[in-house]
Amino acid sequence: MVCIKNGPGPTALLIAGNHGDEYEGQIALSNLAREIRADQISGRLIILPALNYPAVQAGQRVSPLDDGNLNRMFPGDPLGSPTEMIADYVCQELIPMADLVVDLHSGGRSLDYVASALVRPGRDAEEHEKLVRLLRVFGAPISFISDGTGGGGITTLAAAAEAKGALVLTTELGGGATLSLSGLSLAASGLRRLLMDLRIVSDIDVEAASPTRLMTVSGHDAFVYAHERGVFEPAAEVGEEVAKGQIAGRIHFPDLPTREPETLLFGSSGLVACRRVPSFTRRGDCLFKLMRDLDLAPSRAGHA
Repeated sequence: MVCIKNGPGPTALLIAGNHGDEYEGQIALSNLAREIRADQISGRLIILPALNYPAVQAGQRVSPLDDGNLNRMFPGDPLGSPTEMIADYVCQELIPMADLVVDLHSGGRSLDYVASALVRPGRDAEEHEKLVRLLRVFGAPISFISDGTGGGGITTLAAAAEAKGALVLTTELGGGATLSLSGLSLAASGLRRLLMDLRIVSDIDVEAASPTRLMTVSGHDAFVYAHERGVFEPAAEVGEEVAKGQIAGRIHFPDLPTREPETLLFGSSGLVACRRVPSFTRRGDCLFKLMRDLDLAPSRAGHA
């Protein structure tokens, strides 16, 4: 953990390594911790580039100590497993200090994501507008609003931060357990814009944000899951626009070569936000997630 503090002002809690096989955020925060000087700060930065340290050290999504998926264990348990204890510490000690929480993710070993930022729907119209503004300041090509349906729900760090009144922004910066240079660049510039906007950091050079396409995830129909174990043949690419009923892909069965492959269809129309990377798949694996353009009404209704 790195803490940089200089006088009164707001606090930003910056996190990566929530999942250990997602690397853009880990590098972006390590770079930021070395580059920011205390005299550039008005307030406080708390930086954790490797939040789930055992998972980061192992280069895998979950902790090798307890198979804990940290971003599915909030608000945690101080007397629980190691991963539950990390979640509890973040929830009880760190988040209450923060005015802004940024949790940097990418698709890890299993998914490839379009470079994007996301927030949960605001609990009221005023909070909703503040969160949409964060998305515009961060400046990802795609931004979306989701309450986590189909991907963690209320068990995520973002949900825990929202419940404690902090503004929280999450990212998806690439995937495939490799490093996206464009995702790393977006993390570096987006973080600096957020910190300057909050007036925590000054006297740094950063380009202006590009326009962002505001989108949302339209419930369970936005996801395609594997129903069988086999070899996944995708029929769409990340960033592609697809239509409801269009073929999403096929699951093949090399151990039963005379069996017809299982054909999977998209349950809604939209833009392909992410696609499974490994070809081998098991029942329950997420193969695709779709987004659709956002109705900017401030209500939580319709956001998923």
